[in-house]
Amino acid sequence: MTIPTEPIGSIPRPAYLVEALGEHAAGRLDADGLGELQEKALVETIKRMEETGSPVITDGEQGKPSFATYPLAGLTSLAPDGVVIPFADGHTRQLPRLTAGPFRYQTYAASYLRAAKKHTTTPVKQAVIAASAIGLVYPGEELAGYSKEEFIADLVNEAEADIRGSLDAGADSVQIDFTEGRLSLKLDPSGGLLQSFVDLNNAVLDRFSEEERKKIGVHTCPGGDQDSVHSLDVDYAALLPTLFQLKVGNVYVQLASEPDPERALRVIAEHSRPEQRIFVGVTDPIDPRVETPEEVRDRVLQAARYIPADRLGTCDDCGFSPFADDLSTSRDTAFAKIAARVTGTRLAEDSL
Repeated sequence: MTIPTEPIGSIPRPAYLVEALGEHAAGRLDADGLGELQEKALVETIKRMEETGSPVITDGEQGKPSFATYPLAGLTSLAPDGVVIPFADGHTRQLPRLTAGPFRYQTYAASYLRAAKKHTTTPVKQAVIAASAIGLVYPGEELAGYSKEEFIADLVNEAEADIRGSLDAGADSVQIDFTEGRLSLKLDPSGGLLQSFVDLNNAVLDRFSEEERKKIGVHTCPGGDQDSVHSLDVDYAALLPTLFQLKVGNVYVQLASEPDPERALRVIAEHSRPEQRIFVGVTDPIDPRVETPEEVRDRVLQAARYIPADRLGTCDDCGFSPFADDLSTSRDTAFAKIAARVTGTRLAEDSL
């Protein structure tokens, strides 16, 4: 029996790259200079991820400004005062606000995938941002000459192109990052906003065949930035039944940091669909302590009591550095946790 194991996405950037991003933003480093350092970090990241034994890798998102905003980089019709995302420790992140249409992605995830595949023969998965997250850039008041309906139509087209481009470029799988799902229940406990997010993302997924959707997954977590979260206090039982309506073949579920994983697993067992593989989080990127392979094994065996082994996979709870400037976790810690996940998953295979 083989239990698939995959990273979620981001790896902390090397200090030289974080410094270079600051220099570029300040106008003291040109795009070519930044690109050279991003390429260097990409090569180093792929090499170290392969050394963990991970059968599937990512590019560590070394070239992304953040997991959420990469499609917007370079878009001129934006203002900085968009939706604010508060984290438990008091810090915030803020999305931009769209000021005019039509809306088009400026960067597609396939560009990162193609860059990574030049440096490896290991299967590469590609993370993309959910349409529902990008939808938050449209302002509360309708834009003159560009209605919300027109924006949604453009957004669905662009989100489809982002996923399809990655599949066409040879992604082993495509993972839709949906951290706003759990957050939506803090903003609207009735679940109406969550349902609207799921409906929007399904409008994108409806454009893919059943066979294509087997290679598409969704990731949920309570956020992870600067060793803090935005929605861990939201009950998983309020999220997961609706989450499993998404028309994807793979679901990546944060679980290692969950206060009551058994309860979450019972909800997953009840609401996941038979054709969906469940990747359970077995390492916590926010916890500075590196899990032992035996701890990972035991978390897998716990999940196997609720999820059939042939539908089970493992992952990290979240990316290790979803925003490029987050230095709260070291690269050494991230790779050590990935190695523990890989080894622990193999131990669980032996036990099962």
